[in-house]
Amino acid sequence: MTRKGYIGILFIMLLTAWQSQCALAQNESSEKPLRPVASMFSAQYGHSSVLDSYLSPLKYGGHAIAINYEAQQATGFNPEKWTRQLRLGVDYDYTHNPAGNHNMHSLLVDASWGMMHRWKDILTPGLQLQLGGETQFRGGAVYNAYNSNNVVSARIHWNVGLLGQAVYNTHIKRLPITLRYQAILPVAGAFFAPDYDEAYYEIYLGNHSNLAHFGWWGNRFDLDHTISADLHLGNTILRIGYRNRINTSWINNINTRDIAHYLVIGIGGEFLNVGAKNKSKLNNNTISSIYQ
Repeated sequence: MTRKGYIGILFIMLLTAWQSQCALAQNESSEKPLRPVASMFSAQYGHSSVLDSYLSPLKYGGHAIAINYEAQQATGFNPEKWTRQLRLGVDYDYTHNPAGNHNMHSLLVDASWGMMHRWKDILTPGLQLQLGGETQFRGGAVYNAYNSNNVVSARIHWNVGLLGQAVYNTHIKRLPITLRYQAILPVAGAFFAPDYDEAYYEIYLGNHSNLAHFGWWGNRFDLDHTISADLHLGNTILRIGYRNRINTSWINNINTRDIAHYLVIGIGGEFLNVGAKNKSKLNNNTISSIYQ
């Protein structure tokens, strides 16, 4: 056989190996499990109790309103064992002093991202536990027009903490239902607090000392937990639940304590980002982060 013949055979062999490798890679890519995003928008209403001794020594009570968005998805690197969660929220409190003649407004926004390891079928089929950590930013202000020194108390918190949930998927007759308890417990971080009776105008003039503080359970304690039932109505999921939010701090002789109880009504579903060119992937295994 001539040299050209050997080169031709070698070229055909290389081309065949390359085509086989491409087919294998495409097959492996197509067999990756689909990871739908469990999204939920919720409106919340209830009662709140707000104390901020920088503005007033009295505890105010009144209405609590919140809007939250939550998205959870199985991770790409180990979808059976790990999930990630994003939460965005706005909390508004409209409260009154005990005499009912003074009002106070509180508006805070927060953003959180966390990751959890999960264990499926714990103790009984359908029950899964998820536990991990998250980072959270929460900021806003409390406004009281009747304070003689300052009318605004700024709230700026950043922390890292624990994130966990217990999820139980079951049925009520033919209706799929998911019961869930979720708790967010910050452990450590940083937060803003002025000195006692220090005016914000002094801070504006350059007095920036002793404003940022290391936060831990010795000077602040926060807890946000929710118990809910998700009703699967076809592709739509209706959430009904109860949420309790606790935010407290005590430093520089200033005490803050915000406690709110909410009725939660939410609507959402699971969504897949599958383009027209990838519709064949719909036949793949699907791994949900919460539901079954």
